[in-house]
Amino acid sequence: MIRPQWVWELDDAEGRPLAEPVSPVFTTQYDAEQWLGETWRSLAAGGAVVARLLHDGAPATAPVELRAG
Repeated sequence: MIRPQWVWELDDAEGRPLAEPVSPVFTTQYDAEQWLGETWRSLAAGGAVVARLLHDGAPATAPVELRAG
């Protein structure tokens, strides 16, 4: 059985994908969203400005801006 894969792609301020930090691969959308909710501040501190959730390589949700306020 092939399990679905959910992963966050993180972009910098210029819209380029970041090589680091790397999102874990999740088997549920819920787990992926929970992880982002718990780690977005540290991701933003590491240079991530936008997070895009991919489901099996295809966009799954609208992009999420990683900024306080």
